[in-house]
Amino acid sequence: MTTAPNTGHDVGSCAATTGRDLVVARPEGLYCPPGDFFIDPWQPVDRAIVTHGHSDHARMGHGHYLAHDDSAGILRTRLGAGIDLQTLPYGEAIEHHGVRVSLHPAGHVLGSAQVRLAHGGQVWVASGDYKTEADGTCTPFEPVPCDCFITESTFGLPIYRWPAQAELFAQIHDWWRHNQQEGRASVLFCYAFGKAQRILHGVDAAIGPIVVHGAIEPLNEVYRAAGVALAPTLRVTDPGADAASLRRALVLAPPSAQGTPWLRRFGSGQSDAFASGWMLLRGARRRRGVDRGFVMSDHADWPGLQQAIAGTGADRVRVTHGSVDVMVRWLCELGLDAQGLRTDYGAEDDAPAPPDTPPDTPPDTAPDVPP
Repeated sequence: MTTAPNTGHDVGSCAATTGRDLVVARPEGLYCPPGDFFIDPWQPVDRAIVTHGHSDHARMGHGHYLAHDDSAGILRTRLGAGIDLQTLPYGEAIEHHGVRVSLHPAGHVLGSAQVRLAHGGQVWVASGDYKTEADGTCTPFEPVPCDCFITESTFGLPIYRWPAQAELFAQIHDWWRHNQQEGRASVLFCYAFGKAQRILHGVDAAIGPIVVHGAIEPLNEVYRAAGVALAPTLRVTDPGADAASLRRALVLAPPSAQGTPWLRRFGSGQSDAFASGWMLLRGARRRRGVDRGFVMSDHADWPGLQQAIAGTGADRVRVTHGSVDVMVRWLCELGLDAQGLRTDYGAEDDAPAPPDTPPDTPPDTAPDVPP
């Protein structure tokens, strides 16, 4: 079975929506009818709650934005300093048209939030994107009890299980040291918002200089301003970035920098790698055209998705972007009221699933997965 596309597909269901649903799918995005606002809409609307600053969830053109306090710097950097932005700390509630709204940690990236909605005796939680393993760069995920939980399923197949952080960074350090011994730079492609900062938080800066692409450093500044500890970084134009240092450096760059003249500054023979959850798949590294792949994602893996859903106590689940059909089927087999929601997410923070996705791997082949 292949991973479902992220947009506009028919999704499975073992339930039907009702007129009492607090969140429904509309052409503009996920809509709360009693509150008359949207959550992460992909078309311009009057009022939007934004779960986090990745561009597939935070888009230009909305009349008013509501987000977490820590998202302010990211959203103003990406959408413009003049946006009409209201922010809240985690756990503080406001009321709009009778709907009580509060934001809760999602553990995805800085400022990422789950949106809790309470109205008419119901509680719904829209999780946005989330990760259940704490990484030190954002407030860790917290399960929020609810009647209905809206979950992503980017990596909603049993094969997706992430290595522990210590193991991941040991692999990066070994690769970097080996390249230094060979006299070549270590170029690590990673997304500018989220993954780059995770790497800078967890990497051992004593190994050598760390150089970042110009698309990454403004976001680093936002993280540092929020109190997140990141390794010292250089740009290629800084005085300390001489030719000898560049050949010893760990270089962080967005995927768009691959094959550009900017990389020529690091000399010939450089080794390159890509950090993504998709690196778990056979052939993904080859299609990216890099020497090495590191399995790293800001999304929950299969056990994390199951843990998060169970932690809410919800008996109704709505599934968005990713392996929607697989997740819906699995949840229905557990006796939950599950259904897919069409969304337009998944375009930035992890690369789309490679074309040769793994063969059919039904959830019931993974008996050690907690329900």
